[in-house]
Amino acid sequence: MGVWDHLTGQADAIEAFTAAASMAPGNIAMTHSWLITGPPGSGRSNLAYAFAAALLSRGPDDEEQTIRQVAARTHPDLAVLATERVIITIDEVRALVSASQFSPSVGRYRVVVIEDADRMTERTSNLLLKALEEPPPRTVWLLCAPSEADLIPTIRSRVRSVRLRVPAVADVALLLQERDGVDAETAERAAREAQSHIGMAHRLATDPDARARREQTLQAALGIRSVSDAVIAAATLLAVAGDDAKAITLEKDAQEREGALRSLGVAPGGTVPLALRSQLRALEDDQKRRATRSLRDGIDRILVDLLSLYRDILLLQLGVATEPINQSIRGALESQAEASTPAATLRVMDAITTARIRIDSNVSPVLALEAMLVAVSRHALR
Repeated sequence: MGVWDHLTGQADAIEAFTAAASMAPGNIAMTHSWLITGPPGSGRSNLAYAFAAALLSRGPDDEEQTIRQVAARTHPDLAVLATERVIITIDEVRALVSASQFSPSVGRYRVVVIEDADRMTERTSNLLLKALEEPPPRTVWLLCAPSEADLIPTIRSRVRSVRLRVPAVADVALLLQERDGVDAETAERAAREAQSHIGMAHRLATDPDARARREQTLQAALGIRSVSDAVIAAATLLAVAGDDAKAITLEKDAQEREGALRSLGVAPGGTVPLALRSQLRALEDDQKRRATRSLRDGIDRILVDLLSLYRDILLLQLGVATEPINQSIRGALESQAEASTPAATLRVMDAITTARIRIDSNVSPVLALEAMLVAVSRHALR
């Protein structure tokens, strides 16, 4: 397995990173601060870690082991900040900056990856800026964010930006077949319904429960005919988002707790000494914050799916000859398209967009969903 295997649809970015990784350490042409931008699901972090492996590897004989260590986040010259919180704290960045000052121990470089650089406050960003202005000779920073505009201008001026594009559905489907062993039909449907979001396509292709939750979301919206239907549907969508978040976090939480107990020397099923309980409480607090973030992410995925639903209906109403994202329910789409107008559909899409903005601004999710679905009921496709 090579460094760039299992990446798809980003040939230009891979070419740029391959050229940089081929430079010898100390080459003045080598950029030491990079920003990888692209929409959700474009593979920002996957590409960052592939580039990290290419930078850390000392040659063909070392490449396979380096790839495994990077994948496990255990390489001694790799530092990673991947937060599950809404924001990255200044203490997290301060620790990362300190780690970046050490010389590489076994690799050609010391590589520092920040997966969600857009979650830094201005104060935290200014702390990072000082590290980017004068990095040690063999330290490389890799920042990931949805767009350049998500970072402060002074950081943008000190990094080399590499913009990723949304992969084609066919490229994502092929990746699912080759990497995950998914059959062609399931892979194509998952890639299309995920709108080329690589991580979501993987879940839809390999997890029947994830597919069922998505179908439940669409059916809940299609069944709205009154305000009371809207209130019930809002509760349903919130429950679906909760189930989706739990599916992602429960297993990870259990593994983290087991690992923490093992590192503290506590046998499985044993009593945690009083002196060590504060450390477990800190872990549990982090897991609660991650659960909150996962729920918000789950709600946003639902709203994106609903936008795809009404986008399909609108295109049918306008007579656009393109395959719907939700091809599996083509009959229901056509019925809804005939029962309403493009103007009504656009109003529904506006309501969904408004709900996303409200939830991102910390409005209660259930209130935002109810308001959105009441708008759907008023302009219901009947």
